[in-house]
Amino acid sequence: MSKKNQKLVTPDIFRQAVIGSFTKLNPLYMMKNPVMFVVEIGFFITLLLSIFPGLFGDISNGSNLRVYNIIVCVVLFITVLFANFAESVAEGRGKAQAASLKKTQKDTQARVLLPDGTEKMVMSSELKKGDIVMVSAGEIIPGDGEVIEGIASVDESAITGESAPVVRESGGDFCSVTGGTTVVSDWLKIKITSEPGNSFLDRMIALVEGASRKKTPNEIALSTLLVSLTIIFLIVIVTLYPIGIYSGVQLQTSTLIALCVCLIPTTIGGLLSAIGIAGMDRVTRFNVIAMSGKAVEACGDVDTMILDKTGTITFGNRLASEFIPVAGIDKKELIDYACLASFGDDTPEGKSTVDLAKNLGASVKYEDYQDSELIEFTAASKMSGINTKDGHIIRKGARDAIVQYIQDNNGIVPKDLSAKVDQISKLGGTPLVVCADYKVLGVIYLKDTVKPGLIERFERLRKIGIKTIMCTGDNPLTAATIAAEAGVDGYIAECKPEDKIEAIKKEQAEGKVVAMTGDGTNDAPALAQANVGIAMNSGTSAAKEAANMVDLDSDPTKILEVVEIGKQLLITRGSLTTFSIANDIAKYFAIIPAMFTVAI
Repeated sequence: MSKKNQKLVTPDIFRQAVIGSFTKLNPLYMMKNPVMFVVEIGFFITLLLSIFPGLFGDISNGSNLRVYNIIVCVVLFITVLFANFAESVAEGRGKAQAASLKKTQKDTQARVLLPDGTEKMVMSSELKKGDIVMVSAGEIIPGDGEVIEGIASVDESAITGESAPVVRESGGDFCSVTGGTTVVSDWLKIKITSEPGNSFLDRMIALVEGASRKKTPNEIALSTLLVSLTIIFLIVIVTLYPIGIYSGVQLQTSTLIALCVCLIPTTIGGLLSAIGIAGMDRVTRFNVIAMSGKAVEACGDVDTMILDKTGTITFGNRLASEFIPVAGIDKKELIDYACLASFGDDTPEGKSTVDLAKNLGASVKYEDYQDSELIEFTAASKMSGINTKDGHIIRKGARDAIVQYIQDNNGIVPKDLSAKVDQISKLGGTPLVVCADYKVLGVIYLKDTVKPGLIERFERLRKIGIKTIMCTGDNPLTAATIAAEAGVDGYIAECKPEDKIEAIKKEQAEGKVVAMTGDGTNDAPALAQANVGIAMNSGTSAAKEAANMVDLDSDPTKILEVVEIGKQLLITRGSLTTFSIANDIAKYFAIIPAMFTVAI
């Protein structure tokens, strides 16, 4: 989907909207909107009166009554056409988006791997859920699935509009692939996760076209109010005719019809559906697919936003920025040992430590330690390191893990370690402690960066009554520093997936509407629990299934724009509703007394 700004009404959309304005005049369609259906009935009656002015016993004064009836008839016809045109324009923009999505749907051949290891060529439309397919460089991914083996660059520009390829690999939160995208390097073994005709792209097209759009609770409630007002004013109009006769005032039928149309809430009645469709379209223009209008509407009612720190509030690239030795240790020694401890650490933190050490003149080389035992970083140990051939044991990791490791081996923890670690935490960084032979050498300062402009955005959200809560796995000191720097209202430190669910439930128990973003399988329960859940397109299938919105750009900060769109949608509809009803009541007290001034 292209991200280029689109015109509000292109020539094609205008042409289709004009045609739709007339095709929607079908009474069977108009009955879905009772307010405009009443207007259409009034149009047909005044059309008859334009041909036969005395059809209902109205007293004719030459040709004046016929001309008057024609004018009323034309005004009513334009009113109905305008309402249909507004809805058709909104639908037309959605269909234009769907057309661009359909271009990415290609029925290609797929290489299905059979249990005996052989390959079978089938059409992508014949693939079933659970099939295993092999896709190599230059081939189109035949259907939605998850990578179970391999790593490759994938061109997703057909879906996201971004030309830069993204990496997809087995395991983790970046294993999900979408049908219609292209593998540009290496190969992937993919397990198909959708049935034919029910892929992510198929569902997006149906939703964008409006085929699956259902009225939201607020729309249903507002429609009920509008119908009630319409019935009330219809009763008023029907009783005016006998009252006029009793009072000696001749009221023309066309005048009563025109008055009825003036009194019933035609403004909001004609635009209600268009506003709902336009809301989903506005979200789509941000490359976010809303699974229902209710999701967009709920955005307008959001009271609390649960935000992940990494990727949403910060850039998420915690990189080594400084080596800080403890008392009595030479910085050059710390740099060398930190580099050694990171040879077995393939995480971004480990790689950045090696890079920084080399830039600062580290004297150790990986080639000299290939025969040593490399200790890879694990979430359980929270450490990485190396056991050299000459008997040195070097470790690097979280403070608590290293301190416990040293104490278990009767080592010494320097007195100034806590002060240096706490100082880094207060600055919003992440400290990694380095030790050699059960002796602490110093601390590596890993620094993450808060995205620019967030303080102002959070302040704007605060002004419209939205509370922001940051979730992070960092320790409380680091979490507090980042929270203060970013300007969020609260934070949850050392947060686990179940903590997010508890935070959401706690807010909902207080009657608040909660929004959150996520991309991993572990985020799926929280996304399902939240009133507004936005999953990243790069995330797992479980996350996308649980959410009610999917961000094709996989940008967690997009939740801020989506919430603002929801607010604008509710403000627009609320303003039109207030204006329409207030205008109707004002006309009631202004026009009806004026009609009977003759009898006074």
